[in-house]
Amino acid sequence: MDFNILMFVPTICSVLALLFAAYTAQKVMKEDEGNDTMKEIALAIRTGANAYLRRQYKGVAKFFVVMFFILLGLSFTGLLTIFVPFSFLTGGFFSALSGFIGMRIATAANSRTANAASHSLNKGLRVAFSSGTVMGMVVVGLALLDLGNWYFFLNWFYSALPDAQKVVSISTVLLTYGIGASSMALFARVGGGIFTKAADVGADLVGKVEAGIPEDDPRNPAVIADNVGDNVGDVAGMGADLYESYVGSIVSSATLAVAAGLGVKGLLFPLLLAGVGILASIVGTFFIKTKENASQRSLLGALRRGTYLSAAIVIVAAYFLVINILGQEYLGLYFSVISGLIAGVLIGYFTEYFTSDTYKPTQNLAKTTSTGAATVIIGGLSLGMMSTAVPVIIVGVSVMASFFVAGGTANYNMGLFGIGISAVGMLSTLGITLATDAYGPVADNAGGIAEMAGLNHEVRERTDALDSLGNTTAATGKGFAIGSAALTALALIVAFQQQIQTIATGMGKPDIFNLSILNPPVLIGLFIGAMLPYVFAAMTMSSVGKAAQLIVVEVRRQFKEIAGLMEGTGKPDYAACVDICTRSAQKEMVMPALLAIAAPLVVGFLLGVNGVAGMLAGTTISGFILAVMMANAGGAWDNAKKYIEAGNLGGKGSDAHKAAVVGDTVGDPFKDTSGPSINILIKLISTVSIVFGALILNIALM
Repeated sequence: MDFNILMFVPTICSVLALLFAAYTAQKVMKEDEGNDTMKEIALAIRTGANAYLRRQYKGVAKFFVVMFFILLGLSFTGLLTIFVPFSFLTGGFFSALSGFIGMRIATAANSRTANAASHSLNKGLRVAFSSGTVMGMVVVGLALLDLGNWYFFLNWFYSALPDAQKVVSISTVLLTYGIGASSMALFARVGGGIFTKAADVGADLVGKVEAGIPEDDPRNPAVIADNVGDNVGDVAGMGADLYESYVGSIVSSATLAVAAGLGVKGLLFPLLLAGVGILASIVGTFFIKTKENASQRSLLGALRRGTYLSAAIVIVAAYFLVINILGQEYLGLYFSVISGLIAGVLIGYFTEYFTSDTYKPTQNLAKTTSTGAATVIIGGLSLGMMSTAVPVIIVGVSVMASFFVAGGTANYNMGLFGIGISAVGMLSTLGITLATDAYGPVADNAGGIAEMAGLNHEVRERTDALDSLGNTTAATGKGFAIGSAALTALALIVAFQQQIQTIATGMGKPDIFNLSILNPPVLIGLFIGAMLPYVFAAMTMSSVGKAAQLIVVEVRRQFKEIAGLMEGTGKPDYAACVDICTRSAQKEMVMPALLAIAAPLVVGFLLGVNGVAGMLAGTTISGFILAVMMANAGGAWDNAKKYIEAGNLGGKGSDAHKAAVVGDTVGDPFKDTSGPSINILIKLISTVSIVFGALILNIALM
């Protein structure tokens, strides 16, 4: 195929994704929203979510303006190209836009899902999954569209340069594009995570534990804030998060393709693979459906059917891509793609195993509630720690396999490109993987609306089944994001080393790196890097705790002061809790974000480039393991509670249930705030190090 035609393929695939998202959104909007009470509740949730995002985007815009002028100043000094500040802005803008669109469809689909569930479980699943499909397709569509447009523009702008110099110039801009996406993702994940978990924890502690009223009871003043939080944290925040993961894997592998000597075709190959993944994801969405009264195992099977089919399509298509784009001699890269895909599927499966109440680990965790909250917390921590072994082994095997099958023994840089392209392979089917993740918060909201609107108990049973499945698929989505973060971070570390080496050689310092573990700056950097995810997690956990305390005080006040509230004759002040969560999230998200940006600069100025390299390695290793532990422990605690609420071990209201609620409350910030934010931290620290690498080097050599 002519190369000039190939350049249009990623854009065509991205446009198809966006058109399919628009078509699916239209289908969702045609569904009946339900009765007037359901519409009123949905409007309150939608209003609160929109108000939060408006305030968040105004605050984040100030950060982007400051960073834009800093990057612009560095470009005037010659340390960066002039396009870097602008690629930074577009990365952040499209990351925010993908989250915003996903949230809008989610807040429109919640009541429609509840109403659909009143007809059948399958119809409820289809509506909720369709809204998730919109989120998934918007993320991959916007990401590939923006990257494709940058590629076209830069290929034209640098057309007069020799091919070798041109691909280096293009890859540098694409790589630094990721800092904008990562910055926006961190603000969205941390801010949204603080909001949603503060509301959730506050509502559970006072409502379920103290007052003994059901979850999502309309008498609870924090219930609307809790449902708003599902959208701003688990939809908008998660969309921005996985947008950043997707972009990061593509741009890092494109950079490694250049270092491997694959030229312009190697630079384009990750974009083409991502485009094929979009088409495969669209096909897979049509195969997700279930029967009435399906078990959790059957529901999981329905979602796996679509994701596995998409992966199979990519496996077949990737072969022809490698042969026709790169050539027969690079067939080993095809097996690198397969390695990433298999690693992603295995991480997803074992995440389900450790977090779904279909399997023994979560069922055994639920049984620990018989002796109180302390034992369920101990059991959850133990489960989370044990669950880290399998993903580490999977990623380790994938890295080794990808390196060697790509020809790493003969060409080291080609082996590194194999690792990078395996991350693209893992995330190539993100369109459908994200759809199975994003549908969960919609099902959760639907259950809340069903409870508050007083729908039949059968409806709540169906939405609870979908919600429980959503907890597992959300954990799977986090597993994909965390696994790809580890592979992408490895590629970014190599990109940092290669960029600094190139600049230092030009300055007459070719021996700038001494990466021996016995080199003090490297060793100190390793310790600092290993510590950073824990400090970051502590800051975000503390932020959730502070905001939750304010919610607890407010809910207690309303229960005490509003006449007839507990009897159902008084009306709670929902807006007060929404406002508390909004203000707290905006205030508390600043310091964790600044830590991610300041750490590589401080380490670089004090310890030089060797210290930064050590820090990146330490952050990647400890961050990957900590993120897996927190996400899986939190998911297991949540599903242990759901397992009891399904009528096991005494059911709702029992002592076992009360203990499980405490465990779930502890796990909420684990799985929805700190854990998923750490994978962004890993990549943001790496991209900041690359963007400011020249400045760090110049100061180190002064």
